[in-house]
Amino acid sequence: MLIGVNVPNFGPGTSPGVLRDWARTVEGLGFDLLMMSDHVAVTPDVAEQYPAPFYEPFTTLSWLAGVTERITLGTTVLIAPYRHPLLVARMAANLAQLSGGRFVLGVGVGWARQEFEALGVPFRQRGKLTDELIVAVRSAWEAEADYGPARTPIWVGGHSDGALRRAVRHGDAWHSLRLTHSSWRDALARLETIAAEEQKPVPALTPRILLRLTDRPLEDRRIGEGSVEQVVGDLTELRAQGAQAVVLDPYAGDPDETLRPEVAWHALATVRKEFR
Repeated sequence: MLIGVNVPNFGPGTSPGVLRDWARTVEGLGFDLLMMSDHVAVTPDVAEQYPAPFYEPFTTLSWLAGVTERITLGTTVLIAPYRHPLLVARMAANLAQLSGGRFVLGVGVGWARQEFEALGVPFRQRGKLTDELIVAVRSAWEAEADYGPARTPIWVGGHSDGALRRAVRHGDAWHSLRLTHSSWRDALARLETIAAEEQKPVPALTPRILLRLTDRPLEDRRIGEGSVEQVVGDLTELRAQGAQAVVLDPYAGDPDETLRPEVAWHALATVRKEFR
């Protein structure tokens, strides 16, 4: 099972130098994946959770490809309706080429209504647009040899039945985001039911989980939250359930956390030491 990290590419403490330090730290600790989220217009609904500066993921990951050697880079998740499918196909393929094949394309439908309005994209059609983008990107990769690796993995995010069906129909993996134990079990059951309905295999499991270490064990918690022993237990359980990769998300929701990346690095180092 691969272990990755969702690196904050936003917030008051984020800068090119900090992003470079994040990449070198995560790779130096032996993690397998470095992933980033996506927003284009930092509208008020976006800024409330992910304030500026917000570094665009394709641009940033391409730069970080040049300061890393081994770690795989990816999006968690690219908001599919915001860009033309052929632009995404070209940018993703170029990033895969520039990094020596070290790229995963995670996609999702998005949630920020004001951002959709700012970009002139119909919010109610975001699911349809995401389906169309995945199909178009695969077709573009397969049609032109100069697009590069045609089998760059596509991870599909989301927890609705529509998102799970999209993962079954079009994705290489289902990429869940920060679920509780009960919601994870429920979603897995729905995923298996939908795969049976579609007469397709269950896609690979690549959850992104919160990483928040506490001094004492917690009772009511999300996956990845609690004592070191609880978090290691969560990772062990996910591996037993067949997860192909797990992405640790050390951002708990306060933008000022980005001013103190060392706190997240310490938590990541602790988990990496205890879970091999």
